[in-house]
Amino acid sequence: MTDTADQQPRADTVASVVRQWRAVHPALDTGPMEVIGRINRCAALLQQAEDAPLRRAGLSRAEFDLLGALRRTGHELTPGELARETFSSGAAVTKRVKQLTGRGLVERRGDTRDRRVSHLRLTDAGRDLVDGILPEQLAYEEAVLSVLTPGRQDELSGLLAGLLDGLEGRLGALRG
Repeated sequence: MTDTADQQPRADTVASVVRQWRAVHPALDTGPMEVIGRINRCAALLQQAEDAPLRRAGLSRAEFDLLGALRRTGHELTPGELARETFSSGAAVTKRVKQLTGRGLVERRGDTRDRRVSHLRLTDAGRDLVDGILPEQLAYEEAVLSVLTPGRQDELSGLLAGLLDGLEGRLGALRG
């Protein structure tokens, strides 16, 4: 269990857990645990940090993702389309839209042909908020990733892209 880059034993939390499991079950291959465990641990630590720029603006990551989807697509979206864009449930989108509408960041327009359908768009205040926060959020994320060299960041991004591509195509079959 060494890193080929520096040949030092890993000392992160997952390495400790893996050593404990190997002591109890030495014949088991803990390789998958090392990968998934580290991805999960990184995700948990990143969520704990709660994205300081977003927190200062009074936004959760999920709310910012919704606002960002409306900004980057450049057009109105239905709640269903927003759910797909943000990998959220319809109920979660409904709750967030209600909060963001109340704050004057999103506005809802009814469909002229089907009253059951609504179209959502950013208000000027919502657009200005996203445009103001995005550079600061990206700088924050850059600082978080600064523990890795730019080359290692690119390598990690490529590896995670490959994993994500594979999971998006196969995860449903694995659940079956």
